[in-house]
Amino acid sequence: MAKTKPDIYDQVTDAIPAHLEAGVVPWRQPWDGGVPARLPVRVTGECYRGINVVLLWQAAVARGYVSPNWMTYRQAIRLGGQVRRGETSVQVVKYGTVRRAAPEGEDGAEDGSTFGYLRSYAVFNVAQIDGLDAAWSAAPPPLRDYGTEADAGFPEWFGRTGLKLRTRDAVRACYDIAADCIEMPPVWRFESREAHAGTLLHETCHATGAKSRLARPFGTGFGDADYAREELVAELGSALAGAQLGIAPQFEANAAYVQHWIDILKGDTRAIVRAASAAQKAADWLIGKAGLMDAA
Repeated sequence: MAKTKPDIYDQVTDAIPAHLEAGVVPWRQPWDGGVPARLPVRVTGECYRGINVVLLWQAAVARGYVSPNWMTYRQAIRLGGQVRRGETSVQVVKYGTVRRAAPEGEDGAEDGSTFGYLRSYAVFNVAQIDGLDAAWSAAPPPLRDYGTEADAGFPEWFGRTGLKLRTRDAVRACYDIAADCIEMPPVWRFESREAHAGTLLHETCHATGAKSRLARPFGTGFGDADYAREELVAELGSALAGAQLGIAPQFEANAAYVQHWIDILKGDTRAIVRAASAAQKAADWLIGKAGLMDAA
């Protein structure tokens, strides 16, 4: 029998591969963004648990929320707030148990067994809500300064690529296609110089796909095949270029994501080969433009 509504388990588990396809491990990032370090909090003051922590962490990172506080639409109304028009919710889940009803004809009896259920509901971060008491939007703790400095010679190498870089106090690194500019958090927010170099190299590989360079299709977002393929190209390309530059790839994160791609693309034996070919072209473009990294 065909399903009449989306399966909640599918909705939850599908959210994780979507981020892995994009090269993002939703519960880990190599710099302090002020988000994953704190557990997301319910309106009651209790912390979320289990899969809900992962779902809300990944939403906070993707959307740039720094507050750990989340609530339903009705809870916001009761507190005098109003969700802004156009804001989208995040689906979290509630798991519970129900005692099985007695067999027909045995009124008042129970068979003693229980079964579990899972239902989803929508929540909003306080950053999406106007009119709440200021206490709900209290300033986050200061970002951690790891004292990290850029890998020796890497800034000079990047400068020779001719690509634009904008450093800002943001919660994520990205390549802005419209502005043709890479955005990065400050180096001191990264756990290590290797993490900083690997992240910047990943975004640099994205930049090689601009129309004025290698003209790769970027896609439009999660679920888009071109978008997911571009993330694979950038990840593999950064590993290929990094091997020539002496920058160690971050395999702890990369392996989970690359393996996921191998699994979902096994029905198309040429797909991974095409992605690797495009990644090699990206690495070749970078080395051809900027050469190798100068010795420290």
